[in-house]
Amino acid sequence: MDLFAGRFFIDLDTMLDLTAKACVNGTRFDGVDLFLFDPHVSIDSTDDQLKKLADKIRRKGFVVGSVVAPVWPPTGGGSAMGGDEDRQKFVSSVQKACRIAKKLRDLGVRPYGVVRIDSAGGVTDWDKDPKGNTKRIAKTFKEAAKVAKDHGERLAAEGEICWGGMHSWKYMVQLLEEVGQPKLVGFQADMAHTLLYTLGYNAPEHRIVPKDFHWEPAAFHAAMQKLTKALRPWTIDFHVAQNDATVKGSGSHDKTGRHCLATDPNGKLNIARDAGYWLRDDNGKVTKKIKHICWDGCMFPNEVMGKQETWNNILASMIQVRENHGWKA
Repeated sequence: MDLFAGRFFIDLDTMLDLTAKACVNGTRFDGVDLFLFDPHVSIDSTDDQLKKLADKIRRKGFVVGSVVAPVWPPTGGGSAMGGDEDRQKFVSSVQKACRIAKKLRDLGVRPYGVVRIDSAGGVTDWDKDPKGNTKRIAKTFKEAAKVAKDHGERLAAEGEICWGGMHSWKYMVQLLEEVGQPKLVGFQADMAHTLLYTLGYNAPEHRIVPKDFHWEPAAFHAAMQKLTKALRPWTIDFHVAQNDATVKGSGSHDKTGRHCLATDPNGKLNIARDAGYWLRDDNGKVTKKIKHICWDGCMFPNEVMGKQETWNNILASMIQVRENHGWKA
């Protein structure tokens, strides 16, 4: 199991420099996940630009894992439950991302990974027609899956509570079942976002922990077991993260998980322990399904992400996760 950093908004050169310098007791990051949008990596990169990118990443001793398709309207995509034009823009964004992912694989710098997506539509809009919108999202995902298959890729839908049809663990499972192509479309579990599934933000009808929950260990354990039993079979990508059980955001990105730094004293997760709910099966055995784990830095200010200490602390937490639930090749 390899250790990756990825998807934050400062330029790629800065990201590579910081993560290449990070070191904890002789252990370094193995690679990076990429956000395919400027100023990180342009979704319209040419083959020559991608070759230069691959060479740059290789010089740092890194490989590439997963890539994020910019499927949202502000980045050129469109809502997966929108009209024909929006849905076409969504699929086009996935097609461009799959092309880049395959090209990086052909260049020998991307040995594994997925293309990350979500529904790119808000919860309020979804709630106007829950069944119809879920079917429309599933139809869009199926069209995107055809594109992914043609490129030898898989799509991972990130369980973030701000996205319609994906804003509760039950709705997420229903959507994946509606798509019905587990070899092509799976789930990306981010520890920060999935924690909020248990609390019922944006979908109180699917809250798992009791309403008078005060982080009692037994209740937390039972909730995480129920959550991961439902979603782990679909999980094909995993983000190590911390959360203080609050939400932030606005507009279509409303009430999404507030990621915390690994050392945040307000964090509710025991990162090294709780990653095991996703990386071990119901019997506690390491599944070895996830080849690389990533820390997603997209929700932090650039000044925080620009500190070397930040990345050393993140790396230390990821090492603990690998020691607890990973394996040696």
